[in-house]
Amino acid sequence: MNLRRRALMGAGFAAAALPLFRAEAAAPFVGRGAPAWYRFRFGDYEATIVSDGSLPLGKPDDSFTGAQPGQIATLLRSEFLDPASATLEQNALILNTGRQLILFDTGMGDSMGEASKMFGPTTGRMLANMRAAGIDPAQIDLVVLSHAHCDHCWALVDGQGNRNFPNAQVAVTEADLRYWTDDANKRGPAFMVPFIDGAKKNLSAYRDRMIMVRDGQEVTAGVSAISAPGHTVGHTIYAISSGPNTMVYTGDLAHHQVLLLRHPMWEFAFDTDPKQSAQSRSRQLERFATDRTMLLSYHFPWPGLGHVAKQGEGYGWYPAGMDVTSLG
Repeated sequence: MNLRRRALMGAGFAAAALPLFRAEAAAPFVGRGAPAWYRFRFGDYEATIVSDGSLPLGKPDDSFTGAQPGQIATLLRSEFLDPASATLEQNALILNTGRQLILFDTGMGDSMGEASKMFGPTTGRMLANMRAAGIDPAQIDLVVLSHAHCDHCWALVDGQGNRNFPNAQVAVTEADLRYWTDDANKRGPAFMVPFIDGAKKNLSAYRDRMIMVRDGQEVTAGVSAISAPGHTVGHTIYAISSGPNTMVYTGDLAHHQVLLLRHPMWEFAFDTDPKQSAQSRSRQLERFATDRTMLLSYHFPWPGLGHVAKQGEGYGWYPAGMDVTSLG
């Protein structure tokens, strides 16, 4: 018997003499994920996307209208999505231009107590994720609002009405400011009452530091307004430019990356003017597909960056690859 064989046999006998050992998973489940933020360079700017959490809408047929019976479920299944429940993301953008720190939309927040959880407990995380990304809300110079719905402006103040962004101005269209602070508009769908009460509380805290957004004009250097009404009377999207680079923050132009892209003329239950909203959506999507524009969608899958391209009678969503050289 050679030395190698003898050594192997000896090792085998020794192993057989050892007691059996079974690993035990003694550590408890953590029960929470990592903070949700993603940072990247955009031209000369630094951009950070922070999540306000997911926003579950419930049964898709209740929110998206215009489809034939069963059409929505079939379309969602074909994309490996739950046909019984539509869930949106909430991707807020923080743009550091080197001169200003600009926040686009604020998420749901907790300013309205129980009403702040009308879509469930998974919203209202933007401020915590902002801090996790190393950004103090007091550093924000300008909050740019796409519109004055709850999931876009209710974190302007806290539950006591104090400004969450004490050094910021707030940019919003005059049309949305007037509409969503007018008690006379508390009619129609039941959500109109809390939506208006919440907008009044949050926007009124900044009335002495408002900037009125105007279509086609710069809100601040590098950020230009593009009117896209219908979801609200003053709904606005924003072109962000740095050198030859352009990215459009689309707000609520389209809420779902499948349903309202494949069928842009379908309508959405929370639109102030659903038909006008569909027209705005169709017109802008055609432009973005033609120009191959980089988009950041507030409600599309995290982190909301990508492109649209023609697909059948509508459009397809093509997420941008997460850049391994990014700063996040």
